[in-house]
Amino acid sequence: MIKSNLFIKNNIQKNYLNNNSLKILSKKFKKIILNIKRDIDNTKKTLNVLNDKFEFNFKIKDLKKFKKFKTIAIIGMGGSILGAEAIHDFLKIKIKKKIYFFDNLDSNKISNFKKKEDLKKVLFLIISKSGNTIETLSNTFALDIIKKNSKNIIIISEKKNNLLFSISKKFNLFYVEHKNYIGGRYSVLSEVGAIPAYLMGINILKLRSNNLKFLNDKEMLYLRDSTTKLANLLNSKKINNLIFLCYSQELEKFLFWCQQLIAESLGKKNKGFLPMISSVPKDHHSLLQLYLDGPKNKIFHIFSIDDKSKEKINIKKELNINNFLNKKSLSKVKLTQKDALVESFKKHNIPFREFKIKTIKEEVLGKLFSYFMLETIIIAKLIKVNPYDQPAVEQVKVITKRLLS
Repeated sequence: MIKSNLFIKNNIQKNYLNNNSLKILSKKFKKIILNIKRDIDNTKKTLNVLNDKFEFNFKIKDLKKFKKFKTIAIIGMGGSILGAEAIHDFLKIKIKKKIYFFDNLDSNKISNFKKKEDLKKVLFLIISKSGNTIETLSNTFALDIIKKNSKNIIIISEKKNNLLFSISKKFNLFYVEHKNYIGGRYSVLSEVGAIPAYLMGINILKLRSNNLKFLNDKEMLYLRDSTTKLANLLNSKKINNLIFLCYSQELEKFLFWCQQLIAESLGKKNKGFLPMISSVPKDHHSLLQLYLDGPKNKIFHIFSIDDKSKEKINIKKELNINNFLNKKSLSKVKLTQKDALVESFKKHNIPFREFKIKTIKEEVLGKLFSYFMLETIIIAKLIKVNPYDQPAVEQVKVITKRLLS
């Protein structure tokens, strides 16, 4: 259990776990942590992104000229854009600019955007680690924004033989190198997430300030408890579905970021969770029956924010209605429904974890990013899969390119 601005707690019942396996996994955990600490200090390893001394491939002074733009369009796929979307939605109360995300192939969205916005007044961030992502290139060319010496384009990609890097050189566009040792789904605290965040007006130093909190002795106990139990569930094959129950709209994009991280990192060798996002309490009226009385092959992660909204239900006296909802805030109703679900999960012996955010601030979101990266990598190593590759996805990319050629 972790307190302060982030409260998290596990409720995974003993009947789902194998005690002997847990002991073995706990021993492995200690060795994995030592390797992780070494990787954090290694400037050529993915986890170096969590290091307090991590060096960006850009200087703040070079980005200041882009701060004048009031409208920003971010073009990317998967890990190249999900982190920026998560930052935007969680901290949108602090963001005064208009932000567009092109994270799929949607011709209507492209057409409407071109009609609505003066493209010369929009700052475009084009992000792709490989520099050859088909959807990113398709959206960029469909928007028809590549012009010689354009002052409203930032390109982030690896510095190697790829189309985006070549375009940046040929057309003299502002370019930032994407570190080749940091995969897209682990890149949110690198240039990939930091540059969009800075241009949105977010404090990127605060966003990175809690990266290593879970490696402190006290909080590492929770990390060990979580990773060993989740790895135990995967190894036993009793649980293969992970349902994110989202009680706060501000967290939805963060959970989509988690979905990619978990699916691509653990989904190998016939192992892994199927992570799905469920919007609640809306889904109480469509999926709750299955959640409570269906197959016991799911674990639930319950996410909520202590909402201080003052929007209340006021039933006018002249309606002459006496109802328990009167004078309750909408946030109170929603969080009470969440508490009722927690109680029901306990009664039905359903495994779950709860994540309660007390305050919406950069430090809390950064802590969530770093925690789930660490947890996912440790689980992958405990179940003996590579957390950094995605071989099956690469197959589809190759076939797609062949069919389009």
